[in-house]
Amino acid sequence: MIIVIMVMLILFGIVMITSASYYTTMTNELYGYDMFYFGKKQLQSAILSLIVCMVVAWAPENLYRNRNIIKIAYIAICILLGVTLLAPATKGQSRWLFGIQTSEPAKLIIILALARYITDHPHCMDTFKDFIRTCVVWGIPMVLIVVANLSTAILVTMTAFTMMFLASPKIWYFVVSVFGGAGMLALAMIPEKLRYRLSRIVTWLDPFSPDVDGYQTIQSLYAVSSGGLFGLGLGQSRQKTFLPESHNDFIFAIICEELGIIGAGFVILMFGLFVWRGAGIAIKAKDRFTMLTAAGITCSIGYQALINMAVATNTMPNTGQPLPFISYGGSSLMFTLIMVGLLLNISRSASSD
Repeated sequence: MIIVIMVMLILFGIVMITSASYYTTMTNELYGYDMFYFGKKQLQSAILSLIVCMVVAWAPENLYRNRNIIKIAYIAICILLGVTLLAPATKGQSRWLFGIQTSEPAKLIIILALARYITDHPHCMDTFKDFIRTCVVWGIPMVLIVVANLSTAILVTMTAFTMMFLASPKIWYFVVSVFGGAGMLALAMIPEKLRYRLSRIVTWLDPFSPDVDGYQTIQSLYAVSSGGLFGLGLGQSRQKTFLPESHNDFIFAIICEELGIIGAGFVILMFGLFVWRGAGIAIKAKDRFTMLTAAGITCSIGYQALINMAVATNTMPNTGQPLPFISYGGSSLMFTLIMVGLLLNISRSASSD
């Protein structure tokens, strides 16, 4: 079912990317007046990503279980995240290095590192002091991420807290650590970023206020509200000519406008089934490490989808998270499918024992 859901969402995404972007690309020399420009690029990325996904699904277990490999990957990603902060800014943010958004592989490496640490230290959650030490495992790369990418840092925090809760469900630890996590995020928000991020919260509270720049949120809400039950029809969106990132971060708004509640419901149903099957794989995993890894991957993809849809409907402030499998973006799709490949590997290993 995981494979079927993945392929369905990818194909659906290619169609919606083309629908959301064709007007811009067919009228712009930069894209060679090609209405299928982004759709074709996403198809190429999807083919390569699916191949990599299947390779990961059939890879030997020791590649992702090995402590030394995980340790090297963890140190390497921390260095790369630090170097990324010094890289030239793109769209006002330093998130890319060699054409790759370094926070994408970081999400998977943090999941593996945290799962490995909890497994190797079975009593790491016995006391609050040990709990804080465990938080350091994901806290170091999270702080490096949050400087340029608050939304991914929030996603990493949510995923890590879920994994830790599954390892030791002591509620009061998490109640206290919520305030600590908020403090870490606040400290990581350097002054020049603080005003920008606070403005997003103000915009979220009242995007129609003349005192804020709520243009993107307003256009998204127009798209969502005009879809009705069945939508305006595939390719018939009016807001895609006004909505920035309509084929990327705000593609869910275009889905709502063109396919209505039916189309939005289909997307929500697919992600719901994905989380359900991912949870089933975690439950049936053969040991604690694979259980935590499967749970982390499932939560990461599920939370990211939830955040994206919440932003499109202004349920939470604009954070800039792509919709997994569907939004345009080669590196995002690649690393999402690597995570799915690892989830399939865990399922295959459990069923073969």
